[in-house]
Amino acid sequence: MSYAKGEQSNDYQESQQKNKAKLSDIQQAIAKQESNIYDTNKKRSALELQLKNDDLAIASTAKKINDIETQLSTTQKKITELAKEKKQLTQDKIHQESLLAQQLRSAYTTGQHDYLKLLLNQEQSEKIQRTISYYQYFNKARITEIEQFESTIIELQKVTHQHQEKIEQLQVLKDKQLTQSKQLKERKSQRSDTLSKLSKSLLSSQQQLAKLKMEESNLNLALQKLAKQIQAEADLVGLSKLKNKLSWPVKGRMLHRFGSNKQGYLKWKGVLLSAPVGRQVQTIHSGTILFSDWLKGYGLLTVIDHGDGYMSLYAHNQALLKSVGDRVETGEPIALVGQSGGQDQTGLYFEIRHRGEAVNPKLWCK
Repeated sequence: MSYAKGEQSNDYQESQQKNKAKLSDIQQAIAKQESNIYDTNKKRSALELQLKNDDLAIASTAKKINDIETQLSTTQKKITELAKEKKQLTQDKIHQESLLAQQLRSAYTTGQHDYLKLLLNQEQSEKIQRTISYYQYFNKARITEIEQFESTIIELQKVTHQHQEKIEQLQVLKDKQLTQSKQLKERKSQRSDTLSKLSKSLLSSQQQLAKLKMEESNLNLALQKLAKQIQAEADLVGLSKLKNKLSWPVKGRMLHRFGSNKQGYLKWKGVLLSAPVGRQVQTIHSGTILFSDWLKGYGLLTVIDHGDGYMSLYAHNQALLKSVGDRVETGEPIALVGQSGGQDQTGLYFEIRHRGEAVNPKLWCK
């Protein structure tokens, strides 16, 4: 009996040692996994910061290109206007040359001989006086024509010089555009590398849900702060009377609809519209820019106050064209479509909110 008890005691001790060994192995595995998760999160945070820097670099370059394109359009228009003006002045010059030539020929062939005869004929004093008056008038007219001709020549030279300057300016702008386009290509390549590294640090469904919840919470917090800063403007009366009357901020296919599933129990608070990179994003209604910056999960984001508690949000832009405090009118370009904030496709995320609550944009946009 004592032998059986001893044997049971040995079995128990052996079992305890095995359990302790398993527990130690499990604890080591947990510690290793926690260390891996910490390292992964640290690397991911660094990559997300790099993504923000990439997005901002792309935005800066894209905005410069947009500004250059505007200048190019203005310069080209001015060149066209100057070319027309130059053509008209050249025609005026030819016409004035012809008039002067005719006057000189007329003066030479008829005027001088008749004038001399009249001076020698003392009996026709009245006719002499009339003819002298005529020649005085004729000379004044000729002097006026000569002055106009000189003025035309000066103006033609001035316009020709301006025309040449604008052509040279156009070439400089084209060179700048080419340089910026190369930089944009390089920065997009850098962003692709960052996204590729981010995609390798895959998140579980639970982690992805937590990430989206955090991003949505950050957005709500930012909007709450903005709402407190709003100073009511008399002419901003909100959107309540504009249902089914507003235009969409950008033309494109709807990839995600308001209220559809996003991740787990999270729903889309706005709509995601597919659109090519660089297309202009236009404000749905007049208002004041409340926010114009990069926000985690939303990339380059613009928020506009329309009054009476109404706001509109435009996210994942390539570049922002307006600054905080700017007043914008209906249909005015405020951004360029992009894929900032870690998006794998280009498009615009768009929301309308009333007193902090997201509402269906389809009820307002026709």
